[in-house]
Amino acid sequence: MSLHGKRKEIYKYEAPWTVYAMNWSVRPDKRFRLALGSFVEEYNNKVQLVGLEEESSEFVCRNTFDHPYPTTKIMWIPDTKGIYPDLLATSGDYLRIWRVSDTETRLECLLNNNKNSDFCAPLTSFDWNEVDPNLLGTSSIDTTCTIWGLETGQVLGRVNLVSGHVKTQLIAHDKEVYDIAFSRAGGGRDMFASVGADGSVRMFDLRHLEHSTIIYEDPQHHPLLRLCWNKQDPNYLATMAMDGMEVVILDVRVPCTPVARLNNHRACVNGIAWAPHSSCHICTAADDHQALIWDIQQMPRAIEDPILAYTAEGEINNVQWASTQPDWIAICYNNCLEILRV
Repeated sequence: MSLHGKRKEIYKYEAPWTVYAMNWSVRPDKRFRLALGSFVEEYNNKVQLVGLEEESSEFVCRNTFDHPYPTTKIMWIPDTKGIYPDLLATSGDYLRIWRVSDTETRLECLLNNNKNSDFCAPLTSFDWNEVDPNLLGTSSIDTTCTIWGLETGQVLGRVNLVSGHVKTQLIAHDKEVYDIAFSRAGGGRDMFASVGADGSVRMFDLRHLEHSTIIYEDPQHHPLLRLCWNKQDPNYLATMAMDGMEVVILDVRVPCTPVARLNNHRACVNGIAWAPHSSCHICTAADDHQALIWDIQQMPRAIEDPILAYTAEGEINNVQWASTQPDWIAICYNNCLEILRV
């Protein structure tokens, strides 16, 4: 799909509800496709799959399906070659895996780790392992992280065999866990980190779960909401505190001391996205309507100003940098999705 002839720099889609969760598809045959999750404060929520029409250069909704509670995160299977089934995962009350076809999206499996009780501890986030797409990790308000194994069997008629099992569950923090992300270090399969309400960033290795490493603790013990690994250099990660206006860049080789602080935002930061193709570019987005792109090459010297700034028409809830199309960034604010050429 070549949009370069049109040279539009921004494409916009308006959903019928506030957009919160959002993710780019990575399949080579579905380039400008995104999934959006509604944020409605009631049980009935929605997920929409939208794509950019080549002819009209407009976003169209390809599919809408119901979702209980708002999705805390949405991710397409990290399958850049298109060899796995076309799967989408969502977190909320549970982790759900959906199969997408041209005509419908249907639930493949619901992964529930609380088999013996009616109570479910909501999931705050999850991550899908890029090296081994049969591994997912979830984070929960019950202080735990769970690593799930997925089996994607052969399709027999209408019965599909995507199922999942708990590989391991661990108490990751002293309080709620708010985010989890696999690291590309050491082969990219076994290392992951989490952040939570206790204000710490902790690193784990699936091969040695008896101990974890604290990489950073917020000086004021403010809860840390998000973490994001550098896509090119696995030594670096970014995190941010609840209601914080700055993003902290950490180097795992120098624990507990930030190598940089990005603090040009004028309201609380909601999203972080590293460039997929460069180790020194990162985008941050906030309630001040701004999406800022930073060049952090001169770390540990202070990073004073971003190199690019975009002002949206509302508070930006989420930012995602397209891993297979590095010149496009998606943001969402209010009921709008915008993709920006950078």
